[in-house]
Amino acid sequence: MSRLNLDDFSDLIERPDSGMRRDAEERRERLTVPPGALGRLDELGEWLSAAQASVPVKAIERPRVVLFAGDHGVAELGVSGRESGSAHELVRATLEGASPVAVLARRMGVPVRIVDAGLDCDPGLLPDEVVRHRVRRGSGRIDIEDALTIEETEAAVRLGMAIADEEADSGTDLVVLGDLSVGGTTSASTLIAALCGTDASVVTGRGGASIDDLAWMRKCAAVRDALRRARPVLGDQLELLAAVGGADLAATTGFLLQSAVRRMPVILDGVVSAACALVGQRAAFRAPDWWLAGQLSGEPAQTKALDRMALNPLLDHGVTVGEGTGALLALPLVQASAALAAELPERTEPVESDTD
Repeated sequence: MSRLNLDDFSDLIERPDSGMRRDAEERRERLTVPPGALGRLDELGEWLSAAQASVPVKAIERPRVVLFAGDHGVAELGVSGRESGSAHELVRATLEGASPVAVLARRMGVPVRIVDAGLDCDPGLLPDEVVRHRVRRGSGRIDIEDALTIEETEAAVRLGMAIADEEADSGTDLVVLGDLSVGGTTSASTLIAALCGTDASVVTGRGGASIDDLAWMRKCAAVRDALRRARPVLGDQLELLAAVGGADLAATTGFLLQSAVRRMPVILDGVVSAACALVGQRAAFRAPDWWLAGQLSGEPAQTKALDRMALNPLLDHGVTVGEGTGALLALPLVQASAALAAELPERTEPVESDTD
């Protein structure tokens, strides 16, 4: 098999149907509710019409939460609020319905799919449907070594592509994307700093499980050292993911790109999905047209990535827990925009009188 070239996605991804968007805008002008009265919901409804190539827009009936899981070796440095190698505990809590995203998904009736791309645990601790895709056990310490080999990176990207194909083939009409990781925000911040040309202190936040000042300084140092390793390979997205990404981040990148190929809309969650989206944009500049930013997480790196992709977050409620929670909170807003665009009646034009 020839080596995967992410730049090839540029030729495979088309923009959402601009003609359908114009038709949706014209239909919106004819609705009984005045244009502009629904604010951002109008924009969302028109975006969905273009993504679905349908006017009126179709209801979002089969959404799915997809979470890529992995452990990052850099967490050994004490840069996370969670213990290194403990991402499987996040996975277990979600499977048992005890995490925020699991509670919300249950309430909304949205199925959750967890994909182990690189957890550092005994596979026997989790169900086979979760662990059977694992690329490797944990990822390397990105401040001193590559997260993955090139072969592992390609395998992870292809894993994400395969998951996207499975979801599209099964009828999923919108994906809420998130991660279950320990140390993932450090890798994500490094990717964003490298791609945006900024320093470590500008992008380093405090993660989903907030860290104290000393841990933040350790995290800054780790991002700084990882950046030195990332900059020489900026011209090749696969090498960049191998150097400072991780199996879960590489899989998420492949998932995002293939979802755009398959015309399947995605709601991004926090800094990890934003970093992967930014790598995806570097490979295929039209790809972000298929993605929504679900929420502003408070991570400075996420803000820089979303600005670079011109994605305006739907929500800003201070939700920092990650795990797809903020993106899932945005789902009802997207569903509401579809319902309003499809079900509000058009104005009845007055009948001209034949009498003078």
